[in-house]
Amino acid sequence: MHPESLMMSYGYKPELSQGAIKTPIFQTSTFVFNTAEEGKAFFEVAYGLRDKGEHEEMGLIYSRLNNPDLEILENRLTLWDKAEDCAVFESGMAAISTVLLECLSPGDLLLYSSPVYGGTDFFIKNILTKYGINILGFRAGQSKDEIMELVEKSGFKDKLALIHIETPANPTNALIDIEMCREIADFYSTEENKTLLAVDNTYMGPLWSHPIAHGADFVLYSATKYIGGHSDIIAGACLGSKELMGRIKGLRTFLGNMTSPWTGWLLMRSLETLKPRMETQARNAAKVAAFLQHHELVEKVYYLGFIPKEDEVNYAIYKKQYSSPGAMIAFDIKGGEKEAFKFLNNLKLIKLAVSLGSTESLAQHPATMTHIDVSAEDKKANFITEKLVRISIGVENHEDIIWDVEQALNSIK
Repeated sequence: MHPESLMMSYGYKPELSQGAIKTPIFQTSTFVFNTAEEGKAFFEVAYGLRDKGEHEEMGLIYSRLNNPDLEILENRLTLWDKAEDCAVFESGMAAISTVLLECLSPGDLLLYSSPVYGGTDFFIKNILTKYGINILGFRAGQSKDEIMELVEKSGFKDKLALIHIETPANPTNALIDIEMCREIADFYSTEENKTLLAVDNTYMGPLWSHPIAHGADFVLYSATKYIGGHSDIIAGACLGSKELMGRIKGLRTFLGNMTSPWTGWLLMRSLETLKPRMETQARNAAKVAAFLQHHELVEKVYYLGFIPKEDEVNYAIYKKQYSSPGAMIAFDIKGGEKEAFKFLNNLKLIKLAVSLGSTESLAQHPATMTHIDVSAEDKKANFITEKLVRISIGVENHEDIIWDVEQALNSIK
C-alpha cells in the first residue's frame, strides 16, 4: 500500500490496547518485565551487547530508551523515505546536533553547504569548533571540482568524516546536488572510515524528495514543520540504515533528547493528513508565486517552479531530486529593510512569525530573524539581504493569500 494509506494503522495492533482504533498515549516512564531473564534480554539488545534474534521483538524498558508511541511513529516515518530505521527527537536542532556529534571527533573535517538554517550555522561555527572539529563551507552553485579543490586546500582531506547539506536551502531555495555530494564522500572514504552524507530535507518534507534514493546516509527533518504541520509541537527526526541509526539512537539515549510520548502521538495524528496538507500548500504556492512574479514592487522571486531550463545545472537538480516545487517562497522587495518591514507589518491573514510548513501561512525577514547571526559576508554571498522576505504558504484559500500579499505590497506605495 501507499504511505498515505499506511499512515492510519502501520505498526499498531489495536488488540494490544483494548481495541482502541488510535494509538493511546503511553504516558509512562518505565515498563514492567515479566521475568528477570526478560529484563536482561531487553537490556542486552538495548545496549548493543548482542543482536536481536530473528523472531525476537525488542521489549520496552524505559521511555528514555523506547516507548510505544515513539516506536510506532518511527516505523511510519520510514515509509515515506524508504529508510530502514528512524529516530525522533525533541527538535530539529536536536536531530542535527546529535548526528553531528556522533559522526565527528576532534580533528575531523565537516564539509557543509551554505546557506543553511541559522541555528545549524550557529551550531557548526560556534559549538563544533569548541571541540576541535574543523569546518569547511561551500556555496550552492559551486561545482564538484571546485568543492573538492576546497577540501584539498583545507589541509584536512584525510579527515573528512561528514558532509552536511541542506537542500533546498533556507531561505532562498538554493539547490545542492545530493548525488554529487555522494560522489565526493565516496572519493574521500577509506576501508576504515566511510565519509557520511547527511541531508536536511525539511523544506521538502517527506513527500516531495527522498534523499536516501540519491545516496544520503542520513535524512534530517525539523518535524515541527510539514510533518507536525499545525504549529503546536516542536520535534525532529533522523532516518537512515539500521547500522547508522543504531549509533544515533545510542547517543540519543545518553543525551536524553528523544521526543515525548505526547508529541509522538500528535505527530502520528499529523501524519494522517500530511499528503493532502502538503499538496494543498504546493497548489497555493504556485498561484502566489505567479502573482509575485509580475508585481511591480517585486524584484525577484526565489521559487523552484521558476528555475528556467536555460539554467541547466539547477534545472537538472530540480527535475532529478524533487517531485514538486514545494510551498516555500522568498522574494526581494524593491527597496530595503524599511519596505520589507512595512510589507510584513501590514499583513492581515498571513502571520508574522518564523517556522514553516504549517497549515497557516507565515512570513518573516530572514536577515534580521532566522539568519541574524549569519556573517555579513555569508548573507551577501547567499542573497540574504535586507529586501528579502520569506513566506511559507499554508492551506488557506489561495485567493485570500494573494489578496493579503497584494494589499501589504500596496501599503509600501
